Amino acid sequence: MLYREAGDFKTSYAADQQTFPIKSERYLFWAFMAFTFLVVPFIADDYWVNSILVPLLVWSMVALGLNILTGYCGQVSLGTGGFMAVGAFACYKLMTGFPELNIFIVILLSGAVTAGVGVLFGLPSLRIKGFYLAVATLAAQFFLVWMFNKFAWFYNYSASGQITAPTRTVFGIEVTGPSAPPWAAYLACLVLVFVFAWVARNLTRGRIGRSWMAMRDMDIAAEIMGVSPLYAKLSAFAISSFYIGMGGAMLFSLYLGAAEVTEAFGIEKSFSALFMVIIGGLGSILGSFLGAAFIVLFPVLLKNIMVGYFGWPTDLAAHFQIMIVGGLIIFFLIVEPHGLAQLWRLTKEKLRLWPFPY
Repeated sequence: MLYREAGDFKTSYAADQQTFPIKSERYLFWAFMAFTFLVVPFIADDYWVNSILVPLLVWSMVALGLNILTGYCGQVSLGTGGFMAVGAFACYKLMTGFPELNIFIVILLSGAVTAGVGVLFGLPSLRIKGFYLAVATLAAQFFLVWMFNKFAWFYNYSASGQITAPTRTVFGIEVTGPSAPPWAAYLACLVLVFVFAWVARNLTRGRIGRSWMAMRDMDIAAEIMGVSPLYAKLSAFAISSFYIGMGGAMLFSLYLGAAEVTEAFGIEKSFSALFMVIIGGLGSILGSFLGAAFIVLFPVLLKNIMVGYFGWPTDLAAHFQIMIVGGLIIFFLIVEPHGLAQLWRLTKEKLRLWPFPY
């Protein structure tokens, strides 16, 4: 039976505090990861990979980044779309300027560029917070989109203003470009998300994560206890922007293949990312994945039911889809403000005691 602790004894603090302290949960997790790495690429068709799996992984990376800033450090940001654009355009310039660079290195460098921009726009957080910080990051969103539209150097003076990902290979297999197989892009996204989700988990459990949470819970008390607001807030902006920049680079190079800044990185992307972390659960790594899954997968399910099963017109289905998703967001916020991750935590606690009363 899953989540049974009989015979699960801990002999050290590290064992007691590990991410999956119950053996059955560890086995379930690694079995799931083996399935995603070794089975899914061979059984998923192009529709599943291009329309569901790759966008889910890309938005999971973005949600991880925003959750570090908003969920763990308590700094509200509405500039996610703009920072994704920084990562995408940095990826484009690196791919065209340095064709010998590996795509993984390009994505990492794109995240590093975005981290620098994030620190710059995170400076106001040292003086303002809450609604005022949200407005400041919203201004960053509009400024960055305007900048990428205004200066033609960013899109190599293309007449259309669109950026297109060149072909790149890993171990001789194309992962970007028009002829790249979908499963290759899926595996590249999966590797990046798996590695950096593990990094984020360890960051939030360590000293830096505790400083973020102290700043989130009560910044004045945290400063009195020796937590530096400068270090805590700017490190949160830097690491969050790094993740979001990688998400933008992945969205451009591994998912879309081509992008135009206003359409691909508009304000609606910032709100989508914010909804993901709110629905999934603020301050939860698992919540980032659950929120991304809800926002990405649920509209696809509704569209297939309304258009494919009931035969509704596409525009009518799109309007109903927005209404239903919006209503469910409000429902989740009322029923469980801590998100889907909290529901999962409660379910696990009940499984650990079932069938005994609790």
